[in-house]
Amino acid sequence: MADVNTLLPLISLLMVAGAFAGLLAGMLGVGGGIVHVPAFFYVFQTLGYDGPYLMRICLATSLAAIIVTSMRSVMAHQKRGAVDWDILRSWAPGIAIGALLGVMIAAALRTTTLQVIFGVTAFLVGLYLAFGRQSWRLGAQMPGGLLRALLSPVVGFLSVLMGIGGGSFGVPLMSLFGVAMHRAVATAAGFGVLIAVPSVAVFLLVGVPVEAQPPYMLGSVNLAAFAVAVSMTLITAPLGARLAHAMDAMVLRRVFAVFILFVALNMLRKATWG
Repeated sequence: MADVNTLLPLISLLMVAGAFAGLLAGMLGVGGGIVHVPAFFYVFQTLGYDGPYLMRICLATSLAAIIVTSMRSVMAHQKRGAVDWDILRSWAPGIAIGALLGVMIAAALRTTTLQVIFGVTAFLVGLYLAFGRQSWRLGAQMPGGLLRALLSPVVGFLSVLMGIGGGSFGVPLMSLFGVAMHRAVATAAGFGVLIAVPSVAVFLLVGVPVEAQPPYMLGSVNLAAFAVAVSMTLITAPLGARLAHAMDAMVLRRVFAVFILFVALNMLRKATWG
């Protein structure tokens, strides 16, 4: 067990990360996982739990926090009437199925592989948001039928492999199909709930070997990191929602892009050079 001089800075880091994740959840429709996963990884690695199961613990704990963060974000956006419930209802079954498939794959993969998946996927999303044009469209409205049946599980699947909510994929996807940026951000927060609830239910049943466990584990979820992160996101998510509706849509998009690119490159650096 680390001493107090080590623990206090790490707890402070988790609190700052949780506060920032809450802001991003409200502003960008993400569940905060794009912040939580790297923060959890650094903290547990510093405490000496840098093993093949570390990334799974980070993903599972991040998704658990996303349940709370995304629900808080959805409620804040709903007060402004920005959530498109028709999209959420019609995409829910496929997203949930994809999330469950993602859990099964994530449970079988080791830390380095999951780091690479996280980094590469986040980098591609960031490039699209940074350089993609608002005029780019795949359609005038969100797809239904076969295309929705194909795309919705992909959103859930990739989000679980990255330990994130629906914003990182949902916001670009909805933008390409003509959904206004602020409405896409609000609705993507709901994607986070659809992704996190079924995946965490399974992660709670998938354990980590005792020798690789940090203290306070339940299945693959670390309850201590979860509690610290959520305590801060509950405070800051409503503030992020207010900021989102006060910002220009293009500025919001660029902020999202820069942050994701930075996190992606840092995770790839860790996977490659340690």
